Amino acid sequence: MKKERYYSNKRIKEVGAKYNIIFGERSNGKTYCIQADEILKNYIEKGEQGAIIRRFEEDYRGAKGQETFTGVTSSSNGNKISEMTNGMWTGIKYYSARWYLCKKDEDGKIITDDTPFCYAFCLTGVIHYKSTSYNNITTILFDEFLTREYYLADEFVKFTDLLSTIIRDRDNVTIWMLGNTVNKYCPYFEEMGLSRVKDMKQGQIDVYEYGNSKLRVAVEWAESTESKGFKKKSNIYFAFDNPKLDMIKTGSWEMAMYPHLPYKYKESDIKYTYFILFSGDVLQCEIIKLKKTESNPTCIFTYIHRKTTSLKFKPNDIVFQESYSPDKRIRRRITAPIDNIGVFLYSFYKQDKVFYQSNEIGEIVRNYLIWSSTTKIV
Repeated sequence: MKKERYYSNKRIKEVGAKYNIIFGERSNGKTYCIQADEILKNYIEKGEQGAIIRRFEEDYRGAKGQETFTGVTSSSNGNKISEMTNGMWTGIKYYSARWYLCKKDEDGKIITDDTPFCYAFCLTGVIHYKSTSYNNITTILFDEFLTREYYLADEFVKFTDLLSTIIRDRDNVTIWMLGNTVNKYCPYFEEMGLSRVKDMKQGQIDVYEYGNSKLRVAVEWAESTESKGFKKKSNIYFAFDNPKLDMIKTGSWEMAMYPHLPYKYKESDIKYTYFILFSGDVLQCEIIKLKKTESNPTCIFTYIHRKTTSLKFKPNDIVFQESYSPDKRIRRRITAPIDNIGVFLYSFYKQDKVFYQSNEIGEIVRNYLIWSSTTKIV
């Protein structure tokens, strides 16, 4: 069977899940597929509307709103709108957080459809949608739900609150969540119980079920265009030996380069140990002080590696984790120290004196620090 160059949601759609999560390389057609084959097709054939969710209102302001459906209206794809509507409409117009089908009359004046085929929503404006009814929306697209920067405080709660506002008391809504492979440590994975994402292979579709409920979540790591036998001509520009670029070239998870252990050390060089529990991973953090030498008069740093044995609390241990606990040894935010030892531990991060077992360990810590810096105290 001939493989399609760009992404198709045919396989994951067969699962029949309420939530469909798809991640992969940039520019592989994920967004185009859902916009054209789900949102537009459902409106043109059934009169059902769509919704597109982003984090911030700025994602839709001015020209950005009009550009949202650029992939569908691009001349390189032919006139998809005209093709789908048999010439009734030829373009898309964005106005007041809504997208409409449109065309030009003989005088060049733009005529728009009376009804929007899609609405724009942002997570930072959830409270503003409460009083409006959206009973005709049956397809919801949350584009770029994965980010390498930071997530909103309680973002998953905001997301589900918005979904509740749109869905109300219906069960005919399908949710599509799309992202580039920029960050595998995503709060949505943990909040939705998607515990196997980090072990997935490209091209795999994994399905989650939740007890006796009818809820199903399908997760797909989209095949790369290269694995299908199509080589990106643009990859010639990204052939540098930098793991961050693998996401662009092949759809692998983006991984930064982190400083590794600078010196060998003995167990007696470890002056203090604490732990970070984040996104299902257990990390051991060691404060290491080496003996003075002529070439290195002072050498003290933090080394972080994966803990391979079970965690057993000692009286003076400190554990940083996401969940709350009354245990005085357990803290949440290393970036908000509450005593002298906390200030001391965090000082290594501020002075760039932290080294990692691997780039993946560095990624875990980076995401924990982002979470620690942005999460609320209570």
